[in-house]
Amino acid sequence: MKRNIIKGLLVVGAIATLSACKLDYYPNSQLSEHSYTDTTGGGGNVKYTTRAEMLAVYENMYSAIRGDQEAGYLDLLLNTDTHADNAYCGTSGAEITSIEQLSQQANNANITRDWNSYLGKVTTANQIICNIDAVPDKSLTDAERKQWKAEAMVYRAWSLFHLTLLWGDAPVVTTEPPAITAENLEEVYPLLYPARKPADTVYKQIISDLEYAELNAPNAEAGVRTVFSKGVAKALLAKVYAEKSSFRDYTKTIQYANELEAMGYSLVADYATLWSINAEGTDFAGRNSSESIFEAAYTPASGNWVWMMFYVNELSPQPLDWAKWSTPSRDLIRAFDNEGDLVRKNQTMIITTAPWSNYYPADEYPFMYKTRSNANSIIKLRLADIILLKAEAMVATGNLSGAAAEVNRIRARVGLGAISSNLSAAEMKAAVLKERRLELAFEGQRWFDLVRNTTDSDPVIYTTLNTLNNRDSGRLPMATLTEEGLVYPVPQTEIDKNPNLTQNPGY
Repeated sequence: MKRNIIKGLLVVGAIATLSACKLDYYPNSQLSEHSYTDTTGGGGNVKYTTRAEMLAVYENMYSAIRGDQEAGYLDLLLNTDTHADNAYCGTSGAEITSIEQLSQQANNANITRDWNSYLGKVTTANQIICNIDAVPDKSLTDAERKQWKAEAMVYRAWSLFHLTLLWGDAPVVTTEPPAITAENLEEVYPLLYPARKPADTVYKQIISDLEYAELNAPNAEAGVRTVFSKGVAKALLAKVYAEKSSFRDYTKTIQYANELEAMGYSLVADYATLWSINAEGTDFAGRNSSESIFEAAYTPASGNWVWMMFYVNELSPQPLDWAKWSTPSRDLIRAFDNEGDLVRKNQTMIITTAPWSNYYPADEYPFMYKTRSNANSIIKLRLADIILLKAEAMVATGNLSGAAAEVNRIRARVGLGAISSNLSAAEMKAAVLKERRLELAFEGQRWFDLVRNTTDSDPVIYTTLNTLNNRDSGRLPMATLTEEGLVYPVPQTEIDKNPNLTQNPGY
């Protein structure tokens, strides 16, 4: 009887997956029997037999990163800046307005898309990790095997990191199931329909992947920031060790931040360079800068499409004709103005006229401005983030003067005065958090920063968001944030397909 039930579930899951593949932006986003083929660990077959075949899989991983503009960027800003205090959703739609209002539920289509996208990225990485050592073609060298596997491990670790930041407990899939037979249904079933693992288990896998990558990934080349290098692995380790888990280790965050700068990463002199079009108006000026650690890079001829969700393409301006996403909030504008921070404000947003008045009067409407053309890179990791994370770690370890020095490096670049090194620990923590907000607005950090810095003695995310409607008259009415709201609901459609999944409390 149990075998028949499992067979039935596999058939239902296959049908659901095939239907989803027709509709989803990412056709390989489902973890299912259609995401996998046999490997040497299964029925004895070799999945890829030549170097050329594995190279195609390796190159496809990077193509997928450039294509990952919806869930990997547009939705990330929705989940981190709109879901916090930096932005309004900007347009209409139940899925995105509920995220602004902190009232998201398990049937939210955007959240479903993101869950499947992150698991799909794990699947893409596993195609390399689980198969590259078995390729019989000797022209695929041992050095290439280690390097490509390391790069895929960065991709898997980063995807798992975002998965656990957004959902807490999460599936950890590190193998490719063998071909299904009548004899192995019981064994294969939990691989096809994985349960969620505790967040600490997810972090353990993330750290293991990144430590392998730190040793075996390629060194970052000057002017190339589009490869999962040792620098990317170190930057992610700095971030992972700062997060709230049993693995938190601020000394390691500081260590990895120092090692990054020793590798040659450095702040660009002009903050505007990171986002601007060149003087000729023909291309993006900041591609592959010394500050960038990893970016998805585009050119005018082969550009991103996500610019249209935020503003206009400044390489080929057209009139604004429909409401854009991620509208800068009044609270964020006030934060820039209170600091006298015109440099970063003017690079983060542009205020102009619009043919609508969803959140502001039409004659003075702000737009997110960090992706202002189809040639702009999507900068996913940069040094300023890690420097300010180092400052955060220094506060936690009692080095307040050191934290002030790191913050002041960032402030000096944009012409702001130094903060005092004589602040209390609580004041210094608040100063670092404020600096991260102003420096990294619309870079997918704000929600995670608030959650990470929340403690019993400093419930910063609750004091920030549960008072936001009082400070921000233009924001949609928000639900009261509780501890249960710190993670997203597991999509109900995925629970329906996979009975091994559990729902987060409160949904």
